[in-house]
Order: sequence, then C-alpha cells, then structure tokens
Amino acid sequence: MFNTKKLLLSSAILFASASVYAATPEQVAQLGNQLTPIGAEKAGNAAGTIPAWTGGLESGSDRYSNPFASEKPIFTITAANADQYKDNLTPGQMAMLQKYADSYSIPVYPTHRTAALPADVYAAAKQNASSAELTDGGNGLSGFETAIPFPIPENGLEVIWNHMTRYRGGALERTFVQVPVQANGNFTAVKINEKMSWPSALEGGSDAKKDDNILFYFVQRVKAPSRLTGNVLLVHETMNQIAQPRQAWTYNAGQRRVRRAPQIAYDAPGTASDGQRTTDNLDLFNGAPDRYEWNLVGKQELYIPYNSFKLADRGLKYEDILQPGHMNPELTRYELHRVWKVEATLKDGERHIYAKRTFYIDEDSWQIAVVDHYDGRGELWRVGESHQFQYRDVNVPWLTAEALYDLQSGRYLVGSLTNEEGNGFDFSQRFKHKDFTPQAIRRMGK
Repeated sequence: MFNTKKLLLSSAILFASASVYAATPEQVAQLGNQLTPIGAEKAGNAAGTIPAWTGGLESGSDRYSNPFASEKPIFTITAANADQYKDNLTPGQMAMLQKYADSYSIPVYPTHRTAALPADVYAAAKQNASSAELTDGGNGLSGFETAIPFPIPENGLEVIWNHMTRYRGGALERTFVQVPVQANGNFTAVKINEKMSWPSALEGGSDAKKDDNILFYFVQRVKAPSRLTGNVLLVHETMNQIAQPRQAWTYNAGQRRVRRAPQIAYDAPGTASDGQRTTDNLDLFNGAPDRYEWNLVGKQELYIPYNSFKLADRGLKYEDILQPGHMNPELTRYELHRVWKVEATLKDGERHIYAKRTFYIDEDSWQIAVVDHYDGRGELWRVGESHQFQYRDVNVPWLTAEALYDLQSGRYLVGSLTNEEGNGFDFSQRFKHKDFTPQAIRRMGK
C-alpha cells in the first residue's frame, strides 16, 4: 500500500533545511509498482472517475490526430452549476466562471492518463530518488540527472523542482505565437522562435566544465510583428541561481549590441507580453524559488486542461481560439486528475508583484496545470493554465497552449499556440555549445 503520509501532508509543513535525505530503498521500490515510474499513484480513484495508469498514450507518428475525437463532454461546468463542482475547482477557476458567466465554461470529458516518457527518463527518475538532494536552502540540486529529481517528494520545493526539471525532449526548436488579447478581444499575434537544449542533448554531450550548474540553454527570437523583430534573448539557466544567478544576454537591434541582462528574472516583464506576464510566469513558473516559502498542502482531485488535441487542431485559426476574456471553451477539454497542491507565499522582506501563488501540479507529468496568483492585498489577480498535450511521436508530455487570465483588467495572454505554424515543436534538433553564446545571438540579430 502506498504511504499516504507522503500524499496528504499538513499545510503547516514548511521546508527550511539546506538539504533533504533521499528516499529510502523501500520507497524507491514503489516506483514502477504502486507508483508510476515518475511517482504518480498507479491506481485509479475509489469513485472510478480517475482510471489506473497503464503506461500512457501509445507512441505514434501522427502527432496531431485526436484519439478522443468521438468523445463528448460528460457535463459542462458553468456559473449556474459551479457550486456543485467547487471541491474540484480552484478559486481562480471559480472566479473565471463568475466573471464571464455568459461566455465561459469548463467542458469535462472522460479522464485518460496519457502521460508517457522514454524508458531512460524513467530509469533516471528512479536513480534520482536515491541520490538527489536539495542544496543551499532549496535553491539548488545535487545528485540529479536528466529529469525529475524527486519522484517521491517530501515538500513543496521538491514538487516545484520536479516541474522545472521535468522532461521536455532533451532539445528542441519551436515556432509559436504569444498573443496578448485585449478586453474587447482585439489582438496582434507575436511570432517567436525558440531553441532549447539540456546539456546532455548537445552534440558531443555535456562538458563538465562548461555545463557546471547549467540546467538548460535557451535562445528566443521574435519574428513578427516587424516592430518587435531583431531583438534576441539568450539564457543560460542555472540550477542554483543563488550561487550563480541566471546568465542572460540580449541583442538590441537598434543599438546593434549584445548586453548582459541580469533583470531577466522574477517579476520583470516577460518578452513581448504587453505587460501581461512576469518573466517567471513563462511555463507557469521558472527560475529561482528563493523569494517564496513553499508549502506542500497535499493532493487533490481537480478538473484541469488535459488531452488538448481539439485545441491543437491544425485546421484552426487563432481567431477561432481567441475570444474576449478567454479562449473559446468549445475548443478546450478538461478532465479529472490528481494534482499536487503547493502554496508559495512571499517571504518577509522580499519583493514580487505576486504575494501568493497556489500551484496545482499534474501527478502524471509534473507539469503545473493551474496556478492562482494573488496581489499584495490578498486579492485574486491572475489565473494560469497549461493545456496539456502528449507529443506521442517523441513521448513528451507538454502543452499546446498556456494561458494567463487577468481577472482585474479582463485582458489575457496565450502562449505556445502553433496551429498556424506547421509542426510547431521540432524535437529532432541538436545544437552545439557555440549556438548558445553572445556571439551567436549577435549573428542572429537584424
């Protein structure tokens, strides 16, 4: 029987020590047995509304074909019936239903546990369970390889590190749009090209000296509209950002210069977002966790965006998806899944525009599914969602859209949309160290 002590932890538990002991051999033995290889409960729930995990969606080359196209919603949550389902909704989701009572809804479909990863990632996660530890007050890692350092987490910081280190294909190039949508529904899509690589996926493999403390390399270039083109961002994402802060550079097309950019962190405005997200909002959370206290509340069953094949349909135009206030609910899909609930509260003396953030992390992929953001007055401000998508051609559970809804202004931001961008995500790319240097972004800039 799985140790329920690890599932439902008191909300009073806060992480304070500099390191945590790795899982015991008995706990590690649960991986692949009572637990999935990356730490989710294999069994379904007692009600039968969440099925058992049986290996995830079968691999296949046809990435965008919808295996659930014939399914219809079991029911739809609206402002009128939201109270009936509030135990399985976040405060932010409830607020969205009330704010947009005439247009917003949550269509709930049968649950399918489709998350699947490569065998070598499963093996790495099992090894990490025995060896990985938090260091420097939880701001760094040791004894960690590949992905998912804490498949059997003990605290909120371990859960958030699982999100930040989760498997995303090793290396990829993607072209997508990020769209700031005004309250009246008007928008101008910003086309972005990104290249990412984890050190082990670089040509020739990792270099112990160059890659020391590096989590991944990242280059971002805006391709449209023309008023934003020519600027390039380079990031060397460090694992311990206290010992070695994130290294970032920008190429400014107007000045034709590369400059260090230490401000690309925390609550600095995100690239081309019209002020609608912070830097650490990208991927729903990224970067150094040191400004918050992280509290693991426990597990919860929640209606979250999942298996979003309908939203990823290549026949859709962005104007079909983006409506005033929110994305078109006829194209979204929600399912009941178990999530880890983590509360992040701003530390005394620290500064951030979000005083509190509540994260709901999918147990099967370690991807943040929903996050509620609160301002300094304690009022709900922004609601973030990742619309999960299984890239079954490469066994990568990721997303096809991430949304950030501003409850106060009525505006919202959607990123990672690729409907009009061909294949969108290319996981076949392999890069060299020289592709992630200041000299490289100078050559890329126009």
